[in-house]
Amino acid sequence: MGSLFRSEEVCLAQLFLHSASAYSCVSELGERGLLEFRDLNPHVSAFQRRFVGEVRRCEEMEKTFTFLQQELHGAGRVLGPCTENPPAPVAREALRVQEQSEQLARELREVSRNRAALRGRLQDLRQYLHVLREGQRLTSMPVGAGTHQTKGTSVPLATLHPHSFVTGVIHPWKVSAFERLLWRACRGYLVASFVEMPEPLEDPNTGESVTWVIFLISYWGEQIGQKIHKISDCFHCHVYPYPESEASRADTLNGLLSQIQDLSVVLEETEQYLAQVLDKVVLALPSWRVQVQKMKAIYLVLNQCSLDVTEKCLIAEVWCPVQDLTQVQEALRQGSSGSSVECFVQRIPTLESPPTLIRTNKFTAGFQSIVDAYGVASYQEVNPAPYAIITFPFIFAIMFGDVGHGLLMFLFALWMVLFENSPSLQQGSNEIWQMFFKGRYLILLMGAFSIYTGFIYNECFSKATVIFPSAWSVATMANHSSWSSAYLATHQSLTLDPNVTGVFRGPYPFGIDPIWSLATNHLNFLNSFKMKMSVVLGIVHMGFGVLLGVFNHVHFRQWHRLVLELLPEVVFLLALFGYLVFLIFYKWVKFSAADSQVAPSILIHFIDMFLFTSNADNLPLYRGQVVPVQMVLVVLALVSVPVLLLGTPLYLYNQRHRRRANSIPVRLGMSLGVLAGAGGVPPLSLQHMDFSEVFMHQAIHTIEYCLGCISNTASYLRLWALSLAHAQLSEVLWTMVMHNGFVGLSYVGGVVLVPVFAAFAVLTVAILLVMEGLSAFLHALRLHWVEFQNKFYVGAGYKLCPFTFAADPWE
Repeated sequence: MGSLFRSEEVCLAQLFLHSASAYSCVSELGERGLLEFRDLNPHVSAFQRRFVGEVRRCEEMEKTFTFLQQELHGAGRVLGPCTENPPAPVAREALRVQEQSEQLARELREVSRNRAALRGRLQDLRQYLHVLREGQRLTSMPVGAGTHQTKGTSVPLATLHPHSFVTGVIHPWKVSAFERLLWRACRGYLVASFVEMPEPLEDPNTGESVTWVIFLISYWGEQIGQKIHKISDCFHCHVYPYPESEASRADTLNGLLSQIQDLSVVLEETEQYLAQVLDKVVLALPSWRVQVQKMKAIYLVLNQCSLDVTEKCLIAEVWCPVQDLTQVQEALRQGSSGSSVECFVQRIPTLESPPTLIRTNKFTAGFQSIVDAYGVASYQEVNPAPYAIITFPFIFAIMFGDVGHGLLMFLFALWMVLFENSPSLQQGSNEIWQMFFKGRYLILLMGAFSIYTGFIYNECFSKATVIFPSAWSVATMANHSSWSSAYLATHQSLTLDPNVTGVFRGPYPFGIDPIWSLATNHLNFLNSFKMKMSVVLGIVHMGFGVLLGVFNHVHFRQWHRLVLELLPEVVFLLALFGYLVFLIFYKWVKFSAADSQVAPSILIHFIDMFLFTSNADNLPLYRGQVVPVQMVLVVLALVSVPVLLLGTPLYLYNQRHRRRANSIPVRLGMSLGVLAGAGGVPPLSLQHMDFSEVFMHQAIHTIEYCLGCISNTASYLRLWALSLAHAQLSEVLWTMVMHNGFVGLSYVGGVVLVPVFAAFAVLTVAILLVMEGLSAFLHALRLHWVEFQNKFYVGAGYKLCPFTFAADPWE
């Protein structure tokens, strides 16, 4: 957690690996995931590197594994993940894995080929069996029962010559075309009978179960027979010989039955043997895949190393967290334990900007992802993520404040948190669900803060709750007024005067008084309250972002920026918008209900402040407000602009002249991206600095900051707008849907209430929780990225991507 506020210190180091133990050392480093390797051979193609043969060998094994997995999938087997974490195989172990996998692949190919041949032969025999049975039934039918009209003559099948029969099976989709073509080509000199097979058989081409059609064709003449055979071949019919005599057909039937029985036994044994081979694959393949993947990753890393002059030592350059150097050395010592030469790590100096490493856990990962989506923090730049843990859910809750809606969101996130170890939740294939699950702690805090702001707004599904007694007394007002029965009958609304003693007994203990939900000026009151609240919170949020820049300046020892940049920024922000916050609170404190009618307008005062004038119709809030207070504040804000614009360039220009005689370059600290975003300069030596570029960066920063203070303050008014929209949508949904369910207290009203409540629940989840929640989330995201983070954060870095073995890299 210490690196969450600022990225860890990362150094560039060299690994000296003996050739004999380099594989085991890299394997040990991959298990621990501590280093990011740099490619020392960027101009060498992948086919010219040292370990290209080993990489190809791993790829060949992966092809074999892919074949084995396809066979498992074809057999309906599901290959589970690897339950253990096997180490990377040594040379002898890798050779054993390769031999066993190839042996299993050969066995599977041979068994699968034999099974396919047996299935095809068995199906062929079954089709022949059905053809003989149906043919015997048709040829033994009495005259007139199995005849077909040809040339106007009715011919019994039993009277035809046996050599004039063609029998077989055809796909049912081709029967009509087959019969039509036979009739046209043979000119009717045939008798054709078509009968569906009693049982469906598998189609060898598609694998589907098909009810084949048996055909028995009797013809005259050899030429007609040749035509029939050619047409049958064109339609891919399975033609079978038809015995001449009854006895021959009986003998053939008996032989077929015997062959079918024998083939069934052989096929069953083949299936059992295939199942045994597949069982071996299921047991061994997950571990083999992990091992080969690790082996391939190790050789790819070794290809990035360079050889020393003796070609006995591999040299690797890595980015390594400083605090993990001892673990790296321990891993190298353990990896080279079997070698006579010990491997070691050595830090080397560099002028490159190191990668950013911020360690997270399951709670902080969601908030860090939000920051990284804007940009990865520059090296050792202040990280906004720990502050976003509080500010992001709170700003979201300001726009989503409702006790009921927040409670539903909180319970949904709590369910995900409590069952986060469930495999069904972790392994969901839906991308949207994975996004919700990874941000479960963020959603949990957003729901909790929404409940809190809902109590502040006193809204639960748009209805006010009476937690404490109202501070307004209608009875006291009625006793001190002349409200007669006639007056009450003619006036739909009554005015409560807080100036009457006892009508208003002080502020509500927590949140907004529930009586405001019944008032006709409820919306006017909430608009004023939420608009001022948005401005106050926005200026505080931006001011906090400006002050966070102090940590960057102090950490990188840029003391001049504290005076020449941070101080003018604070003066400009507080002199104008900090004064606006002061006016809001001062007006709240000074004016009460008794003199609220004469309270001046803060907006007019703020406009007159920039015009250096006063308005006779708008009384001042305090003595000396226009002169000298507001005039001095505007002058201070205007003076801070040229200081912010010219301070840093002139200081660096003066420093260059003072160090002209010194040839040692002076490093200023951060990278160009960080300093450019914060109004600074690149870390070049003062002697070779381009001051036109420095001034351009500073001018852009000054314009962006000064205009941004105005536009960003107005941007925070979205808190007011989204909060008002959410409250109004909730009220409309309750009025137009749920209110109609309370049409009566009879049994009919109870029955009607059920579908009305169902519709209300569905619309609440779909519109107010999903759509409004997503809208509030996006606006909170924008406020953090644009209005808050750009005051101190650049995000021009890149992540440290350590070389590590995943639990199951194939999934």
